[in-house]
Amino acid sequence: MRKIRIIEHISLDGVIQAPGGRYEDGDYAHGGWAMRYMDAASGEVIIAAQGKSFDLLLGRRTYDIWAGYWPKAESSPLADGLNAATKYVATHRPDSLKWGPAKDLGADIIEGVRAVKAKDGPGLIVWGSSTLTPVLLERGLTDEVLLLVYPVLLGRGKRFFAESADPRELALVSTKASSTGVLINLYRYVGSLRTESFADANG
Repeated sequence: MRKIRIIEHISLDGVIQAPGGRYEDGDYAHGGWAMRYMDAASGEVIIAAQGKSFDLLLGRRTYDIWAGYWPKAESSPLADGLNAATKYVATHRPDSLKWGPAKDLGADIIEGVRAVKAKDGPGLIVWGSSTLTPVLLERGLTDEVLLLVYPVLLGRGKRFFAESADPRELALVSTKASSTGVLINLYRYVGSLRTESFADANG
């Protein structure tokens, strides 16, 4: 069975929208908020986290944004890996998946993800996809989450975890800081949130 790893650029207040460019996601006012903090170490972490061979699991909006950029990008380990990966896409328009190799997840997205996860093959990487990500976490389909946490507060924008989703619990596996102040945190998926009171914890 394949592992699913979510990788996100995320602000301190949980926003993941348009980190890579001013017009990456329409007219979002803060597009490109992550780029001034990127350094060589962050890039190396991303490439290592994806692995030498991987496939992509993407929402339709993220797929469309990337399809307009990565096929035209200069050759690099990151660009070459993304272009070569099979893209499994949550979409109602499977006939328009021109950035390949690409396959749609079918009418039932969750069953589609389960089927892909159950097959032999490389690990599955999820980027962006603010609608798909909380669903994967809520259904327990995620194995690991890598968050690149930037020292910015954005206030508005698409968030990593939807308010309507059931609370989840993660365990910190490793953490380190880049030279620009980005915290690179790797988490393992645990399951449903467990709670206790102050009295329980101290007595």
